[in-house]
Amino acid sequence: MIRYQEKDFTLFESQLYQTTSIVIHTDDCIVIVDPNLLPIEVEEIRQFVNGIKDSRPIYLLFTHSHWDHIIGYGVFPEATVIARDVFKDREDKENILQQLKDFDVKHYISRDYPIIYPHVDIVVSKEGQVLEFGNTSLTFYKADGHCDDGLFIVVEPLGLWIAGDYFSDVENPSIQSNEAFVETLEKTESILENHDIRFLITGHGQMADSKEEILKRKLESLNYIEEMKTQ
Repeated sequence: MIRYQEKDFTLFESQLYQTTSIVIHTDDCIVIVDPNLLPIEVEEIRQFVNGIKDSRPIYLLFTHSHWDHIIGYGVFPEATVIARDVFKDREDKENILQQLKDFDVKHYISRDYPIIYPHVDIVVSKEGQVLEFGNTSLTFYKADGHCDDGLFIVVEPLGLWIAGDYFSDVENPSIQSNEAFVETLEKTESILENHDIRFLITGHGQMADSKEEILKRKLESLNYIEEMKTQ
C-alpha cells in the first residue's frame, strides 16, 4: 500500500515485515527501488508505474540481493537495472532464488511473473559514484555489513537517502560483519554534511524525516552491536 507520497516520489509498504519500496518519478525518469513483497503489492506498484510512466525511461534499482528485496524483479522486464558489482557477480544466485521460492511454497503463494535473479545493466563499483538522468542525480555509497553487496543511494535534488536494511525503527540490525556494519554506519555524518537530506528511507519500517532521528537510529544500531559483543 502507499505509505507516503510527494510530487516526485511515492513510498510503498508491504504488510509483511513493513518492507518498503519506493518509486521516484521526476520529470527525467522513473526509478523503482526494491519492489516487493506479496503478489498483490507488487502488482500495485506495477499498476502505479504503468499509470504515470509516459515516455520516461524506467530504472530498477536494488539496494542489495536479499530475496525479499529482489522479489519483484520479473514484473519490470523493460526496466534498466542498477546494482553493485558484487550483486552482479554473486556465485550464490541460485541459493537466493531458492529462499524466495521456499517462502512462496511455505505460504502457498503463486506469482504471475518469472522468478529470476536480476540481470544488471548499470554496474555501481566505486564509492561516491554518480549517475545523472537530466536533473535527477543518484550518488552511491557502499553499504557493507548487513551483506556484502549493499548500497546507500542519495537522490538529488529530492533529498532522499535510500538506506536498504540499515536504520530500521522496527527491527534490530541483521549483521553479517560487525566491523563492516560499523564502517557503514560511520558514513552517516559525511552523507548528512555533503547532501541536503530530507528523508531517510529504510528497508523495513518508518522513514526518518530529520537529521536528529537519523543520528538517533545510528546510535541505537551501534549500541545494539556493542550489547551483542558482551553476550
